[in-house]
Amino acid sequence: MRLEGREWRVVVDEVRLGVERFRVVRAVRVGHLVLHEGRLGAQLSVDRQGTVDLAIAWWLASRSPRSLVYLPLRESAAECGAEYGGRKLDLVLLHHSLGFRPSQWKAVRGRLGAGRAQKVTAPAGALPEYEANVHQVRWRREFRDRLRWTIAADTLFLVGSRTAFELEGGQVRALAEDCPAHLAEQPGTHCCAEIEMGRRGAVDRRNPYAQLHVECCNRHW
Repeated sequence: MRLEGREWRVVVDEVRLGVERFRVVRAVRVGHLVLHEGRLGAQLSVDRQGTVDLAIAWWLASRSPRSLVYLPLRESAAECGAEYGGRKLDLVLLHHSLGFRPSQWKAVRGRLGAGRAQKVTAPAGALPEYEANVHQVRWRREFRDRLRWTIAADTLFLVGSRTAFELEGGQVRALAEDCPAHLAEQPGTHCCAEIEMGRRGAVDRRNPYAQLHVECCNRHW
């Protein structure tokens, strides 16, 4: 199943907070996308449509440096992934150049209105796969294009450059394009993405190394 041409329905809001304005792109439908805070990071359970929605949201965040891409996942009725423990969380993806402070999020979220309904269509080449040598370079100390994360107002924030999102985005795209065939052939297959957050081996109390584990839900596929 190709990601190209698939659509994601969103609502676009402009929120004023003091002298600042923020553009928020919010998912219209959550469906089976449920995120739990875990001991080693976070656990995201997705169904077939959820893989597509997540991949397009991921691509949009990488290419929209002036927008907050918001998935209100606490609205999901699904309970899958609860066995990993932890509270339910929403998800916000954003480009680091926006300089948004997660402490502002509760106020911004409270000002969201009806917004403008739109459709986002995945283009050809969305979330390209990087060569192995690029992935090797990313673990060097001087490399800066990594996703950073924090939790605020019951929301997991993933923040990074276009490169940071795209380096992990190949895994996200593979969930949407490759996992349907894998699970059709072997329904019990564990199909997942392990998204690196923070810098492995670094001592950083404000942004420690963790993973976002995105798992295709075999029970609701």
